[in-house]
This record gives sequence, structure tokens and C-alpha cells, in this order.
Amino acid sequence: MFYARQLSRQLSRDTERRKSTDSFSRGSVIDGLPLGKVGDNRVSTGDAEGGAEKDLKKELDNQYTTLKRHILQFQSVTLGLFPRIGYANEQPVEAHVRDSIYCATAAWALSQAYRRIDNDQGRTHELAQVAVKTMRGILYCWIRQADKVEKFKENQSASHALHSVFDPHTGDPLYKDDEFEHLQIDVVGLYLIMLVQMITSGLQIIYTTDEVNFVQNLVFYVERAYRTPDYGMWERGSKYNNGSTEVHASSIGIAKAALEAINGVNLFGDQGASWSVIFVDIDAHNRNRTIFESILPRESNSKNTDASLLATVGWPAFGIHEEPIRSRTIDKVKRKLRGPRGFKRFIRDGYKTVVEDNKRKYYKPAEIKNFDGIECEWPMFYVYMLIDCIFLGDKEGIATYSKLLDNVMTRSNEDGIPGLLLPQYFFIPADQIDRERSRPGSADRIPSDVGSTKGIFLWGQSVYFISQLLVKDLLNVNDLDPIRRHLPASERPKVNSRYSSFQRAHFGKESEITPPDLVLQVVLIAESSRLQQLLATYGIQTQTPHQVEPIQIWSPKELSRAYEYLGINKKLGLTGRPKRPFGVLSTSKIYRVCGATVLCYPLLFEVVDFYMAQDISIVIDDLKNDLAFLSKCWKLAGRPTFCMLIRENNIRGKNFSEFLELLAQFKSGDVDGIRVRVGRLQTLISSACIEHLDFLTTLPDQSIFQPFQESNHGRFSFKSLTDIPTVLELADDTVLNEQELKVKATWDLIQMFKGAESLTAQNQILKLLLYREGPNYHFEGVPLSRRLEQLVAKAGLHKRWEVVRCCSSLLGKLVDSLAPSITSILVRGKHLTVGVFGHEEEVLDKPVSPNEIKNILYSKCMAHDTCQAVLQQELILAIGKHIATSPDAYDGILKIRIGWFVRAMEMELEQEDEHVKIESLSPYQVKQLLLSILVHRSDEYDLRTPLQRRQLDGALSRVPKDFYERVWEILERTPGGIKVAGYLLPQQPTLSDMTMQELNFSLLVEQMLSKIVDPAYRQLMVEAFMVVSTILRRNPELVFHQSVNMDRAIQDAFEEFQKDRSRLDGHEKQDDMRCFFNTMPNVKHGTTSYIIKAVVKNLLDGDIKVSMEDMCCIS
Repeated sequence: MFYARQLSRQLSRDTERRKSTDSFSRGSVIDGLPLGKVGDNRVSTGDAEGGAEKDLKKELDNQYTTLKRHILQFQSVTLGLFPRIGYANEQPVEAHVRDSIYCATAAWALSQAYRRIDNDQGRTHELAQVAVKTMRGILYCWIRQADKVEKFKENQSASHALHSVFDPHTGDPLYKDDEFEHLQIDVVGLYLIMLVQMITSGLQIIYTTDEVNFVQNLVFYVERAYRTPDYGMWERGSKYNNGSTEVHASSIGIAKAALEAINGVNLFGDQGASWSVIFVDIDAHNRNRTIFESILPRESNSKNTDASLLATVGWPAFGIHEEPIRSRTIDKVKRKLRGPRGFKRFIRDGYKTVVEDNKRKYYKPAEIKNFDGIECEWPMFYVYMLIDCIFLGDKEGIATYSKLLDNVMTRSNEDGIPGLLLPQYFFIPADQIDRERSRPGSADRIPSDVGSTKGIFLWGQSVYFISQLLVKDLLNVNDLDPIRRHLPASERPKVNSRYSSFQRAHFGKESEITPPDLVLQVVLIAESSRLQQLLATYGIQTQTPHQVEPIQIWSPKELSRAYEYLGINKKLGLTGRPKRPFGVLSTSKIYRVCGATVLCYPLLFEVVDFYMAQDISIVIDDLKNDLAFLSKCWKLAGRPTFCMLIRENNIRGKNFSEFLELLAQFKSGDVDGIRVRVGRLQTLISSACIEHLDFLTTLPDQSIFQPFQESNHGRFSFKSLTDIPTVLELADDTVLNEQELKVKATWDLIQMFKGAESLTAQNQILKLLLYREGPNYHFEGVPLSRRLEQLVAKAGLHKRWEVVRCCSSLLGKLVDSLAPSITSILVRGKHLTVGVFGHEEEVLDKPVSPNEIKNILYSKCMAHDTCQAVLQQELILAIGKHIATSPDAYDGILKIRIGWFVRAMEMELEQEDEHVKIESLSPYQVKQLLLSILVHRSDEYDLRTPLQRRQLDGALSRVPKDFYERVWEILERTPGGIKVAGYLLPQQPTLSDMTMQELNFSLLVEQMLSKIVDPAYRQLMVEAFMVVSTILRRNPELVFHQSVNMDRAIQDAFEEFQKDRSRLDGHEKQDDMRCFFNTMPNVKHGTTSYIIKAVVKNLLDGDIKVSMEDMCCIS
């Protein structure tokens, strides 16, 4: 047996064990052991091994005594929960969930270690039950709040969050929803991870189907971590500690790890049935994964880095295995936060510093400046780094952090808790604060009372206890991590072959689990037999729904409907999975449902009422994007199976040749570099990824799901394309005079509508009738809303996109997947605004629901430009997809202002000298135009005039790489602040609240610049800031003593420019600044030279003071 061999090797060691990790290499896996039995391999002692066995038992018994004294004595008798701080001879009054999980993990870890010996005196079972009691105690507390879980699934609000603090004896909530920062996604994620670890090791924690259903709902709870701002690991939200939440990388990473860990796990262990298996939405996991990776190494908008990331990318979550990102994240934490006594939690963390006012819950504005450089250092994070080094087999790191820990541990002589304790934190005493601020690192930090002279910090003590089991070779890394989270997914044992899982294959790099030669399986399903016959004449072989029987073809809506039965529990008031559409990853599996085999077609091919589906070019482009996404993001065992549903509408119109070309690419096996294999569905099943939806077997009526039905057109068939009904050209495109229409009576308008052949004229009349009479007004028995729908369909066939967009806006249409697109933009550190150019904008700085988006779009756009209510939806959708694949295209653009993007696209059309309105372009043409303005081609950019360049960059809100850092430097030397367009950016509390690299400061600068209404002027303002910054950098003695009015500087520069023009060319002075905007910057008589002159003039007028006697020299 493995451990017998290990113990025999230990005989050759000295009596005092070496603190090495030879057996803890990263790739070590216990070969030949069933996953459910990891660590359950006791060693019977023989004569030769008896000495080592006794030494091992003695050491384990010592650890048992330590665990009892330092941790277990504080466990609640009734529920098994633990307080945050353990005081001898004092009953705890509140229990924290996170701390309780770590205490339970410490007990479980020692239980795992005791499995190595045969004569354990029952301690293996005793300690395991300690962990079980705690995990069930937490479950008991949460299950009583099932109503919150149900509400949270629909609305991720802090008021619906599960509580994180309870009465340790009764399990009652101690604080109201608004009295404590309960919304902590990482706590629920951590619970799920440790639940799976313990169940996998053989513990029975979940007893009933009600509890299984509740845990499934906990999975739904964390699935949307990527778009849920929470209070994070420190229960404070943003670093300003003002009650605000923000999206945290640590919360997303732990949620992502939890989804990976629990996917396909049977909560009843080896004895479980099919209905105790947990399912995970693979698309939700992928969103968490991609967004987590895009945020790192940052923690959030306000925190450039955070020590909580150590527990996220390392043990216990092991949230990422992409080594470059992982290393960059840990290196940044060490570089920014590590100190001689521990790690700071984050920069300007005031918690427990002597200057913090502990009588107030929240800080005042600018107060966090007081904590700069004097933050408390937490030695607990030395332990996390030590454990990480053990998992990596990094002997040098183990030695380093062991030594650091030796220097911070304290020996307690307090009654009831003797031994080595880990202080909660080290702080700088009041009499050394000034010394530390003047000479960083010079002050002597003092350990907190907790963990030194009074009480035990149970979270830190538990983590330290686990680390010592590892260091002393009492515990193997595989026993602490039975599910092998520390290994890349491709190297982990498969949990259950019946359910989809992350693939176990060996290829390429360790971190890479998508094979580079992945082949996408494609099934072509024709809507009808006559369409199949037509396509066959072009050499395209398809199948009809009838021909694939008994396999069924489902719409994604039916799949969503099936999953609504997952986790449903009437006793707990839980309705199961929320009604969310599935993404292309989920629809690329083959499902076994109630004895039937099912394949779903993607949401792309669903019949929707939004007009973009009428543009076959955009459908084809989206299809190729879906294939590229699949080839990049598929992480499951088995090949993805993509069902392409071909409808007769796809082959009508002018774009059929484009559609036929795509089908030809499928046939060739290569679609834009993506390998595909087209085949009959029956033959592709054997190599597909298959998911068994066993939770549906208990349905009373298993025939409630409706498969896609083949269209029946009788005996009529298509012999060729000439048989397909063609779209007749419209000769009449009359545009009516709207002023004349407004004076006509409703009856006259109806008569005009009946006689109008022009789609534009019909649109104008229906729009006026809608405003007058409302959508339910009938004439000839048809309501106005229905007539608008008919006009949308007709205009779509004739490609009259302006009419399509106008009618769709009047109907209040909202495109699917708009909310995920907005989230995709926001989590990449961008802000989004919607609204028509030149009018009020609404800033979207956090994820919003579809209904909220609809209200914002229509309230901001409809009054100024009807079409933009839907046109801006197109752009948001396109940007959301594009930024995910090409984030570099958005470098320098922090705030994506959709209305200004529309203006940039309009200017691009004007430059091409085409009298084309953007509303008349097809959705595909709009998308291509958007990409063309984002991706600068140097040859095209050079052809633009200076005015056109400034207009484009200004409309896109693009700034130079180090622009925000330069504004910070100007603000540092400007006590009066900076004025732009009447907006004052004050020096204080800005510099006190924020740091130079902080994303929130950059957003504040953007807020100032957004007051400018002219794109070209905005870009000139950016250039002016760069000029002022350069002057200040070259002349460090300069300091502004008043506010810097940037508008005045540009106005002075413009006046100097006009004087020169008048003197040199005889031009008269004018107010129009376009000639100035159209001047090159860095040439003789260029804009830069005039701005420098204006700044020097301000200097001479006294707006700048010189802090040295000699006047500076500006070069």
C-alpha cells in the first residue's frame, strides 16, 4: 500500500522529521485508489515498522491535543459552529460561517492524517464527525433562509443574501439584512468546495433529498458571481468602507472553483443514487472563468491587489492554473503587500490601526489617506504562502515562510489555551505612527492581543494548524485535496463517467485543457424535406427531424424548461433553476432525457422577434463566432456537437450565395481555420459529450417537452431556386412631409395608410397614429401593434433597415443577451453610457437586469432619436462579443459612450462622402463599421485630416497610455483642483481617497471629461493635459496655487493662433474653432506650441507659483 511504502521510507529518517516536501510534488497522485477512498488506507504495524508507527502516533496525538486546546474547545455544542475569536472560559455569542469552515477543515485534516495508522483510538471518526457537525450546522442555518436563496436567484441584491453570522447555539440570525455586510459570494463558494472535499474523502454530510435540492440551489446562488458586486472576504465592499459593494476577483474565483469542484458530484458519496447528483451550467462556469482571468491580477475597481487573492489562486480554491496569470497575481500581492510581520490585506486598509475610529461603522471621505503606509500586517497570509509552496514542492519557499512564521508566533501561557499562537495582526503603536510615515519600515509592529495575550484568532490558527500537519509530513497534499484541485483539470480523476466533466487528457501545456486539434461535430438539420432536397442539389447533405428519430431535436427554450425541475423543492419554497437561456457550450452536449436522446440547437437559430435574425449576414457572422468560441472554450470530455438548424427563410433573398458558401466550408471540414466534421447525428453520438438528466426521471408526465417538428408543406417541393418565392422589388419609396401629416385627422391618416405602397410612408403614418391613439388602437380589426409587427417583417424582407429599426423601437423591442454583453464590458474595467449624442447619458457601472436596461435605453433615446433605442442595443451586443476576443482594440478607452460611438460611425460615413444614414445600414454593415473605427489602420488614419482624427479619437474617448497618471501628477501640484467645462476635480479628497493606478481615479477623470460636448474639443483637451504634464515634469519646482482652468488655457491658445493667422495670412478673427482643431499638433505654429504659450502666459499672470527663486526654463 502507498502509505506502507511511505512509512518504510521514513524509517531511514532521523527521529526528528525533516521539514521537507519530497512527497508533496505537484503532480503526485495516488495511483490505483478509488477517488472516494483517498486517504482511507490504514497501516498495520509490523515489527520493523513499529518504531515509526509509534513516532507517528505520538506526533498525531500531540497535534490532537493542540487542536482540542486551540480550536475545538470553542465549538458550539448544539450546532458545531465556531466564533471568530475564541476566549477561554467565555461562551461565544456569534459564529461566523467562514471561520467555522476553516475550523472544520482543520479537524477534518487531522482526521485524514489519523487514517495513516491502525490504532487511532477512534480519533479518525471523532474528528471527522466534528467536521460533519460544523458543515451540517452551517447547512441548518442556511436552509432556514431558503426564501433568501429563492429571491437571490432572480435578483442578486444584498437584501436577499444568505447571512454569514449566526447565533452559535440556536442558529438564529444576529443581524438584520442591512445591519451587516452578509453578501459574500466567496463564503458560499468555500462551503461548496470543502463540502465536496469532505464527501470525497468518505464523510456523509448530506442526509436527505431536501438537502440535496438546497445544495443545488446554492450552486445557482454562486453561478452569477461574475456579475454580482459583493462585500468580499473582508466584509467591507470597496476599500473606502462606505457601504458600497463591488465585483471582486476573489469572489468570482472561489465561485468558479466551486462550480468546477461540485460538477457531477454525488452528495451521498459512493452510496448515492442518480437524484443526488449536482449539475452545473457550463456556460455560467465559463463566464466566471473568463471574467476572473480578465480581472486578475486586480482584485476590484478600488483595490489594485488584495491578499484575499492568495486563498483564491492557491489553497483552498486553486481557482486558476494558467501559470502566467497565477504567477503575476501572486507576485503583485507579494510586491505590494508583504511586510516583515505579514501581509497587508490591501493598500490603505484602516482595520484595527490605532488611528481608526472604531466607534463609526463607515469611514468619512478622504479618511483612508490616514492609513497609508501604516496598515496592519496579517501573518495568516504567510501560512497561505507556506501551504502554496508545499503544494508546489518549492523547498526554498517552504524554508522562507517557515522562518517568517517562527518570527511572528507567540507563546501563550493563558489558562486553557497554552502553546504557540498566531496573532491576528501586527499594528503600529500610536507613538510610532509619525516615525513610520517619515521613514517607512522603521517602526516596530506589535502583535494584537488576539493570538498573543488574549483569545485565539480561529481562522488563522486553523490554517496554521493545517500547515504544520503538512510541514511535519503528517498529512499528504492529496489527503488535504482529495479532488485534486491543485492539479490542472486534465489531470484530475474523473468523478463520474455518467455526467459531463472536465476532460482528462494529456496534451500541450499543463494549464491547457482545450486540445489544440479539437474537432467540432456539426449536424445539419433541414427544416423540411423539400428544403433538404434543394440543398442536396448543391451537394449539401442534411437530415430532417424525422430522419434523426428516435433522437429528438429541441429548442434551447425546451432545455431551459427541463432544467427548471432541477433543485425544485416545494417544502423549502425553491423553484429550481431560474429561467435563463443556455449558451452554446450547454447546447453542444447531447442529453439523455427520460429515456430519450436529445440534441439542442443554439439560441442563434431560435425564432426571435428582434430584427437582427432577418439579416443572414449577421447570422452567419454570429455562427462563425460561436464556432470560434466553442473551439477556444470547450473544456469537457467528448467533442462538442453543434446543431445547425436550416430554415427556408435562410435561403430567401439576395444572401443565399453567402449562406451556400458557409455550407460549402462545412463540407470541406474547415470554417475560417476551425476544424469541423459534418456527419449524420447517429454516427456522431459515440464521440460526443453526453449528459444524463436523471433528475427528470421522477416527473409524473415525461411527455411535457415538445421536440422540434418537421415542417410539412404537402407534396409541393423545390426543384431549384427559381421555385422559391422571391421578394419583389419595391419601386415606391416616398417620404411624406411629417409637418403636413401632423395636421391631418386620424381617419385621413388611415386612408393614406391603405393607399401607401412606400414602406417609409407606412412607417411615418403608423408612428403618428401610435403617438395619438396608442398601441391597442384598431382599424379594420387589427391593432396598431400588430400592424407594426407586420411592417417589421415586410421591411426586413426588403432590407429597409431604417423602417425595421424605427418600428422595432416603437414596439419597445429588446434583444436577447443584452445583460451578459453589458457585464462582459463592465468586468473588463470599462464603464458604459447610453443616450443620444449631445443629450443626457446614463452611466452603467454595475450589471443590470434586462428590464432596467430597457427602461434606461428607451427613456434616454426615444425622445431624441427613435431608431437609436434599438441601434444602441446592436452596438452593445457587438462590443460585448468583440471586447471578449479583442480587448486590445479598446486600449485607452475607459468609458464606452454608445451615443458617441454612433457619432463616430456617422462621421466615418460622412468622410466617405456617402449620403448614407447609419440607420439604413444592415446590422452586419453596422457591426463592420464599428470594427473599422475601433481598429486603426495606419494608412487610413494618416489620410485623415487633424480635425477628423481628433473627432474620431474624441468620439471614442480614447486617451494616451499614461494619460491618467499624468492628470494625477498635475493634481498633486494643484491645491485648487482642475477645472474642465465648469466641472471642478478637487485635489482633496481625491488624492486622499484614491491612488494613482486606481481604476476609480481614472473613471473620475473620465467623468470630468464627459462634460465636454464636442469630440474634437475633448481630444484637444487631452492633448492640453499632456502638454501641461510635460511642462511640470521638466520643471519640478512649479506648483499651481489656484485651480487650473484648462478651458481658459485652450481659449488663450486659440486667441494666439488667430493673431498669428491674422498677421501671417490676413484672416479675420472668428469664434469657430474648427480651423484650430484642424491644425497639426507638433509642428511650427501647431496647437502644442500655442498651448505652451498659453500656459506660460498664465504663469506670468500669477496662476503658477515657482517654488524656487530662479525662473524655470520651459523647453
